[in-house]
Amino acid sequence: MRQSELFTKTTKNLPEGEESKNAQLLIKGGFINKSSAGVYTMLPLGLRVLEKVNAVIREEMNAIGGQELLMPTLIQKKYWEQSGRWDVDVIYRTGEGVKTEKDFQYGLGWTHEEVITAIAKHFISSYKDLPKAAYQIQTKFRAEARPQAGILRGREFLMKDLYSFHTDRADLDDYYQKAIGAYKKIFGRLGLQALVTEASGGAFTKEYTHEFQVLNPAGEDTIHYCETCGFSQNQEVYKPEAHVNCDGEVKSGRAIEVGNVFKLGTKFSEAFELRYTDASGAKQPVVMGSYGIGPTRVMGTIVEVYNDAKGILWPEAVAPFRVHLVMLGESPEVRAEADKIHAELSGLVGESEVLYDERNASAGEKLNDADLLGIPMRLVVSEKTLAAGKIEVKKRSDPKAELMTFAEVKKMFK
Repeated sequence: MRQSELFTKTTKNLPEGEESKNAQLLIKGGFINKSSAGVYTMLPLGLRVLEKVNAVIREEMNAIGGQELLMPTLIQKKYWEQSGRWDVDVIYRTGEGVKTEKDFQYGLGWTHEEVITAIAKHFISSYKDLPKAAYQIQTKFRAEARPQAGILRGREFLMKDLYSFHTDRADLDDYYQKAIGAYKKIFGRLGLQALVTEASGGAFTKEYTHEFQVLNPAGEDTIHYCETCGFSQNQEVYKPEAHVNCDGEVKSGRAIEVGNVFKLGTKFSEAFELRYTDASGAKQPVVMGSYGIGPTRVMGTIVEVYNDAKGILWPEAVAPFRVHLVMLGESPEVRAEADKIHAELSGLVGESEVLYDERNASAGEKLNDADLLGIPMRLVVSEKTLAAGKIEVKKRSDPKAELMTFAEVKKMFK
């Protein structure tokens, strides 16, 4: 990709009231655009990052038997009424007050337990049909009264929601632990240290549910945790006496919730009469679990964690490009060398993984933009490097650059 052909440009201007670090850097870098409070467009650069986050999530969900589907966003009122959630505060409703058939009333999907349970009734009728697990990555809508912190909390956002179906609680418990293991792998691959944190079950269960919390001042939650034994509880359920058999210090800090897992039990299967016939011929309610990750929130969290005074430092797993090739100077010789290196790099790492800055712009503008965009590896071709027969190589996370031959550079990527 040639940088002169990008749909977006970097900018110094920000929408009024945009104070969060993730939003500021993502808007300045041309990754996202703010449409209204809590609503953002994923621009081409931002979408590239988001798709890489989703690819990691898909791999780990598939590895534990999840099958991807895509449910509707427009959910008819009858489904919400069946579970008793039509009147919740966060739902956007359509058709209220319209004097036509009542089927015109819908709620925009802020979660999908109702829909997946109704779907499962068509395919689960016997113990032989269980267990099953299905997930989607889809846009959700929540009527947040005060959307804040950029893409960490919005009114429209992307969510991965996985739902599992089981014959009994023991089978759910087993899958629940598999899902926790998968989540640990996901966040590890994305460069996030997420603490498995006990939290309230709310209306779903009297047991603890589990959140995945990343320590960061931008977080909305306060958690209490021990680095020695891995103990972690949300402030809302924290009990000092729960930290046992460990001499480590319990610390507290702000944290960003990037995922959560719930044992739903039979709450929704009872509401929708989702039952299976057991081996003895008796009807039993299906036992369910729910497991969520917010890819857009994960993207914002990565920016909150990986940044410096100059811009973003993307982990390689989610960076929009692997390499940023920057041409400094306009002489025919420099351009010819940069073009040659671009062609060879594209063949080595893939054309879609190289951003080539061949713009007619000052060295300062180009280097500042490179720092802001945060691509892991920067290669510079200039009159100076041409004279030395080398390329300037700098990792975004390293303070200094070094000169290397192109043969040495190619070995790095092999």
